[in-house]
Amino acid sequence: MPAAFLDRLASLIGAQHIVTDAQDMEPYLVERRGLYHGKALAIARPANTAEVAAVVALCHETDTAVVPQGGNTGLVGGQIPDTSGRQLILSLARLREVREVDLASNTMVVEAGMTLAEVQQAAEKAGRLFPLSLASEGSCTIGGNLATNAGGTAVIAYGNTRELVLGVEAVLSDGRVLSSLSKLKKDNTGYDLKDLFVGSEGTLGVITAAVLKLFPRPQSIETAFVGLADPHHALKLLQLAHEEAGNAIHTFELIPRIGIEYVLRHVASARDPLTEPHKWYVLLELTAQRRDGVADTMNAVLEAALEQGIIEDAALAASLDQAKQFWALREDMSEVQRLEGGSIKHDVSVPIASVPDFIDEASAAVLKAVPGGRLVPFGHLGDGNIHFNLSQPVGADKQAFVARWYEINAIVHGVVARYHGSISAEHGIGQLKRDLLPAVKDPTALDVMRAIKKALDPKGIMNPGKVL
Repeated sequence: MPAAFLDRLASLIGAQHIVTDAQDMEPYLVERRGLYHGKALAIARPANTAEVAAVVALCHETDTAVVPQGGNTGLVGGQIPDTSGRQLILSLARLREVREVDLASNTMVVEAGMTLAEVQQAAEKAGRLFPLSLASEGSCTIGGNLATNAGGTAVIAYGNTRELVLGVEAVLSDGRVLSSLSKLKKDNTGYDLKDLFVGSEGTLGVITAAVLKLFPRPQSIETAFVGLADPHHALKLLQLAHEEAGNAIHTFELIPRIGIEYVLRHVASARDPLTEPHKWYVLLELTAQRRDGVADTMNAVLEAALEQGIIEDAALAASLDQAKQFWALREDMSEVQRLEGGSIKHDVSVPIASVPDFIDEASAAVLKAVPGGRLVPFGHLGDGNIHFNLSQPVGADKQAFVARWYEINAIVHGVVARYHGSISAEHGIGQLKRDLLPAVKDPTALDVMRAIKKALDPKGIMNPGKVL
């Protein structure tokens, strides 16, 4: 069957766009943290929606499982095949066209294989802003962002990916194309089908294109790096910023001192953001459509915070380069953690008001289980999403430490549950959290999800083993 299948596949997309060599396939088969390493029948690289539809129709006919893949930057194994060697990876990397930019409706139609950075650049070229921003934006694709409902650093201002999409085009499990590329902001003609596919991680179909919302580009940006005592004071700063700046808040990122120390240790160009070290930091960014006024607002926020004893020190970026240096401290933090040995990571969310108490309680529980563990909780305080990461104790055995992944997960997720939070805020479920989902998801909700899956993918060929 594989040889006959591959011959038919070649007739659909061209033999040169099918990867079967073991060495050439390897980059598609392992996720970047090395937690999942699969095998595949082949890698198919169609050029457009029609070819995607033809490939999926062939897979439906032959009962061949399909694993959609974008930039392979996912962190929960959703883009990696199993170890059977019988699944086909469907790479969307060649679907890279900007189909339309409509400035009147502030929308842009893009194909799924464009990197997020390319989508941002296309919007900028048109004089607009596409606000989704992630550390991996140079390599992650917009299709993957849609499939996982990615979050990022601007959710406080613009929302998750789902809130940035008006319509999608998707190939269903039998090869039919659902064309719902609507630019309408008002359309009450039944179920909003796009929301089924955004966040579905390729288990219901393959997103091939989307209508994205565009926004006016900010005319002024102020970036501050703030030192403070603890997350409780950071929450007070957030509340003060809401009162003083309102919708001007673009970013509000919480960073522990240990994260800064990791970056300073491993990135030669990094510099300490303030004259003295502080236990915690906030990266605060305000934007405005006017060329003046936002600097006064930022100064008002910081002055009031100093007077009220909320913050200890702050530095305002005096140039674009300095703002980039501030951002680099935040964005390099995830990458440098691997240089400190094993790291057990969590992508969780709790109500914003509960974030400081959650960090306190989860930290105490984890350190009780792992004395000497190095806690690195950081992330998007403005939307309640914290990456509660734990680096191995200095000198510990990496493999033995990482082997405790699910034990530490259970501790952290137990605290998350007490605060009525979520075990997946922006990374998705994939393989990593699939078996955890039944314990935290409402049983009726799971039944509905299974019914939708069965209705849209009756043969179970779309990214099997993921989510459900």
